[in-house]
Amino acid sequence: MKRTALVVGITGIGGNHVARELLANGWDVVGLSRRPPQDLPSVRHVAADLLDPAALASALAQVAPTHVFITTWMRQDTEAGNIRVNAALVRNLLDALSPRKSVRHVALVTGLKHYLGPFEAYASSGTLPDTPLRESQPRLPLENFYYAQEDEVHAAAERDRFTWTVHRPHTVIGLAVGNAMNLGTTLAVYAAICRETGRPFQFPGSEAQWKGLSDVTDARMLARQLVWAADTDAARNEAFNIVNGDVFRWSWLWPKLAAWFGVPACGYGGTMQPLAPAMANDHALWRDIALRHGLVEPDLDRMASPWHTDLDLGRPLEVMTDMANSRRLGFSAYQATDASFFDLFARLRAERLIP
Repeated sequence: MKRTALVVGITGIGGNHVARELLANGWDVVGLSRRPPQDLPSVRHVAADLLDPAALASALAQVAPTHVFITTWMRQDTEAGNIRVNAALVRNLLDALSPRKSVRHVALVTGLKHYLGPFEAYASSGTLPDTPLRESQPRLPLENFYYAQEDEVHAAAERDRFTWTVHRPHTVIGLAVGNAMNLGTTLAVYAAICRETGRPFQFPGSEAQWKGLSDVTDARMLARQLVWAADTDAARNEAFNIVNGDVFRWSWLWPKLAAWFGVPACGYGGTMQPLAPAMANDHALWRDIALRHGLVEPDLDRMASPWHTDLDLGRPLEVMTDMANSRRLGFSAYQATDASFFDLFARLRAERLIP
């Protein structure tokens, strides 16, 4: 049977890469986002507001996907706001698709805040979770928009009789301009600024992160797992962590990132030195760098998300995940983490996003 994927959030890190993986595997792909992707000409695009049920239903009236990949969310000022808005966007989407009864499977991308808690209580729920993080760990006794999104998927699956999977990446490394959580590109922009100004390339995070074990998720790995799960009967109705498959310490990786950009590396110096205040006044500087080097994106806010990088690298514990749930079912993909960063940096430079 012909498979048609609806990729929700196709211009984001996860959505763009899963669309590429689907196309490479012969799927028909429809992308839903407010703006069409510029680099996926074979994708049929649907422009819609996920928070407008009537307009969403109209936009999707002629779309009958067999598989839905939900890779987007909308950041709000509070977790209560995150829950209200992000549960609604999942509910509205699945309600709009329900009348045609075409959907066989829904994949939802969330993340490690499932285990660490929401932004307002990030890794501070009273008891830090045991690592490596495992899918079998129970929900925290905290409000969390990831839980609300999962519940909406489960309710719609019960109503419309489709299967589901939930995918929980760690920090996603990949190219997406304007993405709200983009550690790889943020560090690339920071390193470029350091090289232009002579500032030290200073590790901004905690001692626990500097010395402890960590992992990340290459966007290509996330895409591979999403497509693998859609094609694997044994993966139905399961939650999966997804990371590269290796572990590292920032004390090992940071000098390698610095060397790629040709800047001196400064490690943890006894206190955290967050990026958000360090880059707060760099907007005019970045516009000047972009002008001098002929870069295509002069808006620092569309390139970097230092607030999110500070949250990731400032955590008071080492964070790495266990992938046994998908490994035991046959998912064997692997990606070296240093190469994830270097591949991203090379692509950013090739597309004239960094000097």
